[in-house]
Amino acid sequence: MKKRNAVIALLALLMLAGCGSGNESSSAETTTTTTTTTAAASADESVESEDASSEDASSDDTSSEEKVLAPQEEVGYEGMTPVTADQLKDGVYHIAVDSSSSMFKINDCELTVADGKMTAKLYMNGTGYEYLFMGTEEEAQASAEADRIPYVEEGEVHTFTVPVEALDKEINCAAFSKRKETWYGRVLVFRADSLSADSFAEGASSVITPEAAGLKEGEYEINVTLEGGSGKATVASPCKVTVGADGSITAHIVWSSDKYDYMIVDGEKYLPVTTEGGSTFDIPVLGFNYKMPVKADTTAMSTAHEIDYTLFFELDV
Repeated sequence: MKKRNAVIALLALLMLAGCGSGNESSSAETTTTTTTTTAAASADESVESEDASSEDASSDDTSSEEKVLAPQEEVGYEGMTPVTADQLKDGVYHIAVDSSSSMFKINDCELTVADGKMTAKLYMNGTGYEYLFMGTEEEAQASAEADRIPYVEEGEVHTFTVPVEALDKEINCAAFSKRKETWYGRVLVFRADSLSADSFAEGASSVITPEAAGLKEGEYEINVTLEGGSGKATVASPCKVTVGADGSITAHIVWSSDKYDYMIVDGEKYLPVTTEGGSTFDIPVLGFNYKMPVKADTTAMSTAHEIDYTLFFELDV
């Protein structure tokens, strides 16, 4: 009997131990499950928070986007002297324009000089702007609609015709975004150094035309300064300048790189005479003592690019 009671007592103890182990296991499972759920919830909250932040960032206005994607760019050059209409001959000229924002890209510009005034027709890269106002962003916001300049649709291109107070001068210009319905301030500089020497009225500038240079037939060595591009390329200076019997003046330009496959001067394309020792071109000299605009096409990058440069041929007077 005592043995039987002892066996029963032992079985009871074993059953109690088993239940305790099961409870601990269940408790551990519950704790694990709770911890996992809490971690998952925290992760979900974190993702939701990130999504909200992304949404806020994507809803920023264009001005905020421009601060991140299109920082304000320098325009013009040090020591600029304004050039007014009376310093130019009447006519229509293609002119380079610096813009303080890459979001306001001008593909081409025609400058019209007439009756002592200048206007510029801007051929825009995109179609996102409805109006321009020649002034600051704040002035544009307070302006009357009659003072705003609407775009003109020419095929798939939008153009704006604006008054130009002077070349080589920073000019405020505000643009109204169709999508954002907001004005954005820009600064433009119409570059006088992109005009040919014969665009200037006689005696109005320090530019010396080939005819006025008074150089006799023969060969000369003249200092030349290159500006533009990334600043890495150079040209040999002094360079050889040849004056022909007909009065034409040709410069022998030797680049520091052999990757230039053509140049454009006054709308004409010129091919290299050699690439040994650097791409070498014979190009016309349009004038002395001014920054003569040229283009040069480089094949050094993954795709060929035309780059705007100026050449300053220095002639002692």
